[in-house]
Amino acid sequence: MIVIRKELYERHPFVATSLYDAFGAAKDWAWQKMCYPGTLRYMLPWLAADIEEVDMLFGGDCWPYGIEPNRPTLEALVAYMAEQGLIAAPIPVEKLFVPTYG
Repeated sequence: MIVIRKELYERHPFVATSLYDAFGAAKDWAWQKMCYPGTLRYMLPWLAADIEEVDMLFGGDCWPYGIEPNRPTLEALVAYMAEQGLIAAPIPVEKLFVPTYG
């Protein structure tokens, strides 16, 4: 999770989308490098088989970004926080994040 100071976001709302896009691009680049079959990027003997298994189990993205792909986890987190008294009442997931435009 990335936190942006409210004052910064209010002055420069594009910063949320820019950061989201940059981190998404970095994740995609890292995954491509890790999957490159020419030379192992990491010294893990079963890396190719592990990548294939991860791809199969997670449908190509084991670290999804965004609200929708993470909604069940985020809603469970909010529910547990309310249940344990860490927050007064459940908060809609959409209220936890600023909108991104792009």
